[in-house]
This record gives sequence, C-alpha cells and structure tokens, in this order.
Amino acid sequence: MSLGPGARNLVTDVAGLAVGNAEDRRVRSGVTVVLADPEAVAAVDVRGGGPGTRETDLLEPSNMVQAVQGICLSGGSAFGLDAATGVMTWLAERGRGFRVGPRVVPLVPSAILYDLDNGGDKDWGTALPYQALARAACDAAGADFQLGSAGAGYGAKAGGIKGGLGSASTVDHEGLQVGALVAVNARGAVTLPDQPQFWAWPLEQGAEFGGLAPPTRRAPLDPDLARGAPLGASTTIAVVATNAVLSKAEARHVAVMAQDGLARAIRPVHTPFDGDTVFCLATGRLEAPGPRPRVVARIGALAADTLARAVARGVYLATGWEGLPSWRDLWG
Repeated sequence: MSLGPGARNLVTDVAGLAVGNAEDRRVRSGVTVVLADPEAVAAVDVRGGGPGTRETDLLEPSNMVQAVQGICLSGGSAFGLDAATGVMTWLAERGRGFRVGPRVVPLVPSAILYDLDNGGDKDWGTALPYQALARAACDAAGADFQLGSAGAGYGAKAGGIKGGLGSASTVDHEGLQVGALVAVNARGAVTLPDQPQFWAWPLEQGAEFGGLAPPTRRAPLDPDLARGAPLGASTTIAVVATNAVLSKAEARHVAVMAQDGLARAIRPVHTPFDGDTVFCLATGRLEAPGPRPRVVARIGALAADTLARAVARGVYLATGWEGLPSWRDLWG
C-alpha cells in the first residue's frame, strides 16, 4: 500500500484542521493552536514526571463530552496555561463550542512546556502575555504555518541544542490521513552523541531533516543527561491527528501508541523531569475499512512514526541563539 507525506508534510494535511503560531521575541516564548472545523473527537496520553495540562480530564472516554474545538500548546510553564483562555474567548466570539442551553462553551484542552530560563524577559508581573499570543495564533491559523523557532517551540531547548516546532504527515492512496505536530523541549537528546544524525533518521522521508547518510558509530548504552536542561526544565508536547472516524476510546489508544514516536526520536524520554503529553484528534472525515482493532492499530503505528519525523523536523529547522546553538549551527 502506497504511503508518503501529504502535500504540505504538515498536520494540516489532515482535513478539518488549521494551525496558527504566535511568538513574543522579547519574552522568548510562544503559543501554537490547532483548530478543528467544526470539532474533533479528542483524547490524550500523559507521561513523564512533570506535566502541565488543562481540561484533560474531560477527554477520558467515560466522560460526557465527545469532541473539542481545538488544542493549545504553549510555552511559559504553568503561566502558559492562560493561553487556552485566549483560544476559548476567540472561539466563543465566533459561536464555536459545546452548547449548554443558550450558552456556548469552547473546549480547548492544553499543555505547556518550560521555557522560563532561556534568557527572555519573563518579568511580566500581572500582565501575562499568553492570552494575547493565543488570540494572535488563532487569527493566523490556516493550512500553512512556520516550523522550527515558531509558536510553542520558539523558546524550546532539546538536549543541549535549540528545540523547536515540528510537523509531518503520512497519507495513503485510500484517503487515510495522519499528521503530527510537536513542540520539542526535551530533556533527552534528539541526535546521536557527537553525530549529526537524528535518532529518527531511519524514518526520514526524502530529505525532510537533512537526508544524511546512516550513522558511522554505534550509540553508547548510557545516555548523556548532563547536557540537557536543568532538572524539571523540559517537556515535549504534541498533537497527532487523523481524518478517520474514531471513538474517544480509540483515539486514546492512538495517543498511547503515538508516544512511541517520542521514544524513537528522543533519548531518553518520559523522564521524571519531563511532562510529555500527546493529544489525538480525529476529524471523522473517513470511515476506514476493516475490523476496528486493525484500523486503530494501523493509525497508531503511522502516528508514532509521523510524530518521530516531526520531532526531527522541528529541531532541524530551528534557529539558534547566542549560547544555544541550533542543529544547523553545529552540523550545517
């Protein structure tokens, strides 16, 4: 069966999704929003020892709400959870949300990463920047968006080098679409020690993150944690998506499987210092044929590989700062 990246090689190759970014260069932080038109079934899987999330309990399969209007990814650590309020107000102004009598309540689960110690001006007092950034990201949302040092990945680090925002997609000839979006701020490394190859290099499509030859040396058994961020100052947050019809329980299983994409692209991952979180969105545009367990397993497997590619793309396309080199600064 023919598989390959979609037309944009972005999560927006999944029909029904738009993505927007906004950054504050002085603060060195940003927000990325994923908007569903009009809504999408959603689930989440949270790992690691330091998560920061909002509205994730409603995604439990046993809970009443079946769909959400968007997902918000933000820098700012716990301060960045304020970004979801900006997305909610933006959606409410447009009448998009869960109807409760005459009221419309937009549902926007969110996750944050830690970028407070990256040299930006975080002396914001009571005037948090994240609601305004989120509204700007919603205004900018569309099919095309910037990767690398953008949105929620603007202030990110990844195993001692500049992190970033990555995305990738996989489609087949029968119309199945799978996409991934990730803000890479990992404690672990995304490249092999002292080599330019990404851990995800076997999964690369074309030259989407450099097209390098295979590594020339074996990786050591002991990962280097010393070169990462200070303890508690990391986390990778992601969204995987499909146009297939999925229930909340099925979407939850896809999110669980997609976490393996982080494990294929970051070493180590899900540490006590990370709050790695993966959301799954299903826009329900395609009734994929076959037994349901097989459909879910295939989508989950594709989501994991697509997410691994997105991790590498986000770091590959990032721009470094003084004192924090990018992949291109080191390897060209």
